[in-house]
Amino acid sequence: QVQLVESGGGLVQPGGSLRLSCAASGSISRINVMGWYRQATGEERQLVAIMSRGGSTNYADSVKDRFTVSRDEDKNTVQLQMNNLKPDDTAVYYCNAVGVWTTTTFYNGQYWGKGTLVTVSS
Repeated sequence: QVQLVESGGGLVQPGGSLRLSCAASGSISRINVMGWYRQATGEERQLVAIMSRGGSTNYADSVKDRFTVSRDEDKNTVQLQMNNLKPDDTAVYYCNAVGVWTTTTFYNGQYWGKGTLVTVSS
């Protein structure tokens, strides 16, 4: 079965940096789109940054000058480098994958990781 596992969350002071990683496991041949969403307490889950196989990216306006998404398509991993973090960045960050081909199946929907908590506070 396909699974997404995030790592790298934690507590950081405002202005600091964190790097999140996500690894997709399973008999995966390719993934169309991978990236990150986040959900703050009491709010809906929102897009942070995603990247397609062709390298196209889509960032939330609130993070595009501070965050960078990258992928290793051969390893089926995606990273999120977060710089100049703000308290408003505090949220659970979820890895996301859309359009996953395995050796036997294709799923055109979305997979989600369980999330990793990022807390930006003094």
